[in-house]
Amino acid sequence: MSEASRILAILGPTASGKSGLAMAVAERLGGEIVACDSQQVYVGMDIGTAKPTADERRRVPHHGIDLCQPDEAFHAARWAAVARAAIRDIAGRGRLPIVVGGTGLYYRALTTGLFEAPPPDPELRARHRAVAERDGIEPLRARLEAVDPEAAAAIGPRDFVRISRALEVFEQTGETITSLRRQAVGPCDLAPLGLLIDPPLDVLRARIAERARAMLAAGFLAEVRGLREAGHGASSRPMQALGYQQLAAVLDGTVTLEAALAEIERVTLAYARRQRTWFKREPVAARFASPPPVERVLDLLAGDALPHPGGGPPEARE
Repeated sequence: MSEASRILAILGPTASGKSGLAMAVAERLGGEIVACDSQQVYVGMDIGTAKPTADERRRVPHHGIDLCQPDEAFHAARWAAVARAAIRDIAGRGRLPIVVGGTGLYYRALTTGLFEAPPPDPELRARHRAVAERDGIEPLRARLEAVDPEAAAAIGPRDFVRISRALEVFEQTGETITSLRRQAVGPCDLAPLGLLIDPPLDVLRARIAERARAMLAAGFLAEVRGLREAGHGASSRPMQALGYQQLAAVLDGTVTLEAALAEIERVTLAYARRQRTWFKREPVAARFASPPPVERVLDLLAGDALPHPGGGPPEARE
């Protein structure tokens, strides 16, 4: 592994233990952490996003957090620009950049870039839906195979949404989605050594329940109250995040705290399922059912093989 490509990424669903592993590796090797989390970018959203504590930040420098206010628009491309600058700065000082998180779109934006796709066209989508309802999905898939065989090969045969979207892009622009992806300028010089922590669902369920109660004990409800008092209401996008929405209902008096807690655990587990599905497609060097010993990570970092980025860049959209 060349020094220029010495970047570690520890990925996985929420509550998988990736942050603890990243801290241990950073302290062992003199690394700095770049948080890959779409909610930790917001100032004031600390407990509910499992943001690193003040003590953790004193022990290990963290980047990619507290980048904007909760009512400020933020997106993957902006995070990727911040992360790239942080990684180059960390590496330039001779330290190890460690990208840590579970926001798959942000990670793909960092490693493969984003491409600008046209906005969805409801009329085209309705036309595709009508074809699928009348004749089945096969005619749509056959057309995609004719105009963009590479995209068709990467999409499931019954995946109407992605088939329709690929056709929609072609019909709007005259270019295939594959061609647009290839035109995207991605940060090809960044090739992290990716490690995925992917515990079984029953383990995640228990960890999510434990963490949700720990967040409440740490003052999560007071955090939500403070954000609301600062003017961040229900229409604020971050205030619709996991946990924040449920605890806002407690403050409104529409649900009990115990009912909100049960709902937080349910929706967080559903989110973890989606994260696991995303990361199944992400090329990584190694996958673990639980955080490995630091020595195992050191062995992988000492190796020469790096994973090849897979798939095309995701669309630059919210």
